[in-house]
This record gives sequence, structure tokens and C-alpha cells, in this order.
Amino acid sequence: MPLSRTELARYNRHLLLGEFGTAGQERLQAARVLVVGAGGLGSPAALYLAAAGVGTLGLVDCDRIDLSNLQRQVLYDTAQIGDLKATTARNRLAALNPEIRVIAHEVELRASNVMAILQDYDVVLDGSDRVATRYLVNDACVLLGRTLVSAAIHRFEGQATTCVPDAGPCYRCLFPEPAVGAAPSCSEAGVLGVLPGVLGTIQATEAIKVITGIGEPLVGRLLTYDALTMRFDEFRFARDADCRVCGAYRDIHAPHDIEEVCAIALPAGAAVAPAELRRLLAAAGGNQAVVLVDVREPVEFMAGHLEGARNIPLGQLPQRLAELPPQGQAVFVCRVGQRSAQALAFARQAGHDSATHLEGGMLAWVRDVGMELIVA
Repeated sequence: MPLSRTELARYNRHLLLGEFGTAGQERLQAARVLVVGAGGLGSPAALYLAAAGVGTLGLVDCDRIDLSNLQRQVLYDTAQIGDLKATTARNRLAALNPEIRVIAHEVELRASNVMAILQDYDVVLDGSDRVATRYLVNDACVLLGRTLVSAAIHRFEGQATTCVPDAGPCYRCLFPEPAVGAAPSCSEAGVLGVLPGVLGTIQATEAIKVITGIGEPLVGRLLTYDALTMRFDEFRFARDADCRVCGAYRDIHAPHDIEEVCAIALPAGAAVAPAELRRLLAAAGGNQAVVLVDVREPVEFMAGHLEGARNIPLGQLPQRLAELPPQGQAVFVCRVGQRSAQALAFARQAGHDSATHLEGGMLAWVRDVGMELIVA
């Protein structure tokens, strides 16, 4: 569709670029881009994509705005605390550029819905903070033949890569499987507020390049950024012939396969609620029948932990399984329940069948039980 007079004025600085011009802007106008996660990475990425004139922009997020988000999630303001992110982001982006269509998907992305959502888009930006979601999105993009621009952040560092099906390796070629000890989320480890702005803008840049056909995307290249040293580095990687989703002997062919490889499969009774854990601890009376194992990093443990907990960081768990009680019940604990679920899955595979983890982590414990944490 030809650009209107208003669009010609709005995108004037794009049109002045010889490599871009009217043809590039019309490609953006016709493009459909999905942003998974309207948080730290998704905020700047979505803002720039909307401003650039991407014709249809989708947002996937089921969370609500929290005060702690505002340190880095620039789509929102204080008055919107408690509102749904996807809807709030849609309204903000529509106000920024009424020439485009913005769709809010207020759902949690799962194997049961990922294919239906992603199939309506050409390019997908993954800004999620859950490791399992990164694999879910990658696998679905490969199966659907969609371009993926993936980024991740941790404390002061970030990374980004672009995966174009049949033109280069996918995310699994670089990181074949989720690993025990995978980086915790921002809510657990913290993050420099401006860091996602850098990586989210890189994601938007990559999406624009792919759509318009200009420049060289990060295909087969992992770009890393260290904010403390202000240094960018690049690592090249190739397609893995044994990749489970894009290799010669792939075993991921459909959504139910994605479910199997992405979910942390926990059997019934694997999670214990805060009130139930308090009852179990009271009944044990300190006799080691129930042993709390905090799987966060030592600095996090020292800042506050449950009384009586011992600290075995998640990354050290494979080497320290012997420290788990041979008879008593080990209960894994972390801040929000994500790392403890990973620890539990590993421990169950190693034969610790009675182990459980604290559902919702220590945040849920403080909220539901009201007991203070111990500071080392």
C-alpha cells in the first residue's frame, strides 16, 4: 500500500536514507512482528518498532505492572502499577503511532498456544526472562519458518543473535539444552536498568534490517555486551547437525514435542505451599526430617534466607548431591521458585524422590506466612 501524506512526513528521516527509501518503509508497513515479553527488553524494542512504522505489532505478556518494573521497563509509568502490561503497552504504542495496528496477547506462552500465535507473524523478538520460553519460542519459529531475534540480559551483561530458518543456525544450535544453573531472572539476580535498553534496541535494529533487507543480520553470530567495561564482542557459531529442531536427525516436529523438551516436568506433590512447609517444619522440630536447601548464590543467601536453610547454589548442585539428606526430605528454596524447580527436577532425576520445592519461593513465604528472613 502506498504511503499516505502523513506517513511520508512521519517517516521522512527513513526515506532520506538511500539504502532504505520508500521501498524499505513500505516493507515495514507490510510487516508483522511479534514481541514476546513486554518487559525490559520488549519495552524499548516495541517502542522503536512502533515508531519505525511496523504495520502490525503483537505483544505477548500476561503479567501486571509492578513498581519494581519501572526501573527499566520504559513503556510504563507509576500511575499504571497493577495494570496489565500487554494492554497498557498496546495503548502506549497506539498513541505513539496511530498509523500501525497493535495487538495485545494477554496469555502465558505455552506449547498449546505458541504455534497459533506465532504463525500470524513474520518476525519474532524474544524478550522473555524464562529459559524455557526461549527454547519454546525458538523451536516454534523453526517449525513455522519464522525469523527469530533473541536477546537475554543478566546483571551487567547481555547477548543477542538472529536466527533465520534455512539461512543459519538456531538458538538450540548454540545452546542445545537448558542447563542446571542457568542464569536466574532479573527478579532474582538484579539487572542494571539501562542494560535492556541497549539489547532491546539491538533487537529492534535486527528486525528492521531483516524486514527491509539492508545490512548484515546477526545470523550465526552471538553479540555480547558488557556494560561495566563498555565492550561489545562477537562469537560465530554454525548450525549443529545434531540439533533437535533444525538438524538432520531432529526429534522436535510438533507442539507436543516442544512441551516435552521445554517444560520442567514436576510430578504431583513436587511443590509445597508456604503454609504447608511451615507445618512440616514445626512437626519436624529441627530433627533434620525436613532440610531446607537454598539454591541461590551466596551473596543472595547472605542478604536474607529462611531460618535453618543450608546454601547449595544451583550451579554446584550436581557436584554436591551427597550433601542432601539421605533419609530426610530436602525442600529446595529460592526467591520466586524458578531455580528451586530446576533443582528439584535434577534431584528427582538423581534419585531423591522425596525432595520438593517451595512454591512461589521466599517471596510467597513472606507474603503468606509473614515470617522474617534471617540475614547473615
